[in-house]
Amino acid sequence: MPERRRGAALEKALLDAAWEELTAHGYARFTMDAVVQRAGTSPPVLYRRWSDRDELVRAAIAHVLEQSRVDIPDTGSLREDVLTLMRTINATRVQLVTVMSVHLAGYYQETGTGPGDLLATGRENAADVLFDRAVDRGEINPEHLSERIKSLPFDLLRHEILTTFAPVPDRLLEEIVDTIFLPLVR
Repeated sequence: MPERRRGAALEKALLDAAWEELTAHGYARFTMDAVVQRAGTSPPVLYRRWSDRDELVRAAIAHVLEQSRVDIPDTGSLREDVLTLMRTINATRVQLVTVMSVHLAGYYQETGTGPGDLLATGRENAADVLFDRAVDRGEINPEHLSERIKSLPFDLLRHEILTTFAPVPDRLLEEIVDTIFLPLVR
């Protein structure tokens, strides 16, 4: 007989099962019953924590984002910091970006939200640290730093991932940073 899970271990198992269900079948076929089956538990155990599938989807995404949090690099230059962060995202988050954009399209339509709403849940933009350091070093003019410009290299990375569903070649990451992003902030 399997060991009974409780507390944080049970919650992790439920959220992992929800994420696996989302990646396997997408939001359209995502059901509470499928998560119950995948987690090897009972409906009351799941419904005590999340009252409906939208709540569970948000919790599963927050859980995965927390687990896959990346360290903010400090290389001493904005170029290398942004490239290092983009390379880390590129190496570790292709599935996450794909699932959040493609498999959750129905979720966004039903709830009137978008990927940015889920990504912003409960935390500030960690990449702001990169830009604050670059301003302090005198590398960039803070007047050139709108939210759109700060997100630009990462938006372009996400676009590249979503057009191929694969990691982006390093030469394209360098092109995004060197020919598009850096000229805008200097």
